[in-house]
Amino acid sequence: MARKLPELSLFFPFWNEESNIEHVVTTALPIAEKVADKWEMLLIDDGSSDNTLEIAKKLAKKDKRIKVISHQPNRGYGAALTSGFAQAKYAYIVFTDGDAQFDFAEVSKFIEKIDNKDIVIGFRKKRRDNNRIKRLLLMNLLKMWDFLLFHFSYRDIDCGFKMFRREAIRTLLPLRSEGAMITTEILAKAKRKKLSIAEIGVTHYPRLHGNQSGANIPVVIRAILESFILWYDLHYGRT
Repeated sequence: MARKLPELSLFFPFWNEESNIEHVVTTALPIAEKVADKWEMLLIDDGSSDNTLEIAKKLAKKDKRIKVISHQPNRGYGAALTSGFAQAKYAYIVFTDGDAQFDFAEVSKFIEKIDNKDIVIGFRKKRRDNNRIKRLLLMNLLKMWDFLLFHFSYRDIDCGFKMFRREAIRTLLPLRSEGAMITTEILAKAKRKKLSIAEIGVTHYPRLHGNQSGANIPVVIRAILESFILWYDLHYGRT
């Protein structure tokens, strides 16, 4: 087990994850106790149309360190992450996706690296997505796209398991992307600010409940548009 952090903010973005949210939260609670002296957990519901928000509120009633943030209507993955960063109050911030495809216990790997880095980003050692071939193709297209537009390359840009120093996040704000390009925006701005980044391999598990949306055509089109907006902002001084 890695050293214990003095304080930690952890958050999970959720969208229509009524079958996953309780498992994600209850398995993370004892790990938070082990890895941080003080901690808070933010449950970010991005306009779910199922019972995700109601379950989140019930879980928050059981522990005052759990806080619910709700978007109405649905705004997008980037908006959910931005709300988490904005509301997090402690010196270290970590998030994982709320679809139960990561094991939060692996946060210890991130803690081992964060002392010497501003940001620690996960990469999925073996992807276990539904439609795996399609997802791998999109992942590699994103890597090439980001290299061409923003001149950086990482093994798994959009892996939903990342840790930050709070002061690093402050240097990246404001974040403009409300869709899937949020991680590209974070990494492009981190490169510009010369922040130090480490990569850590994490285990990826199959999605057992709910549906993935990252490969949907509207999501991809929105990501392309947001990438051009980001490029413009970076080159013409708006960020």
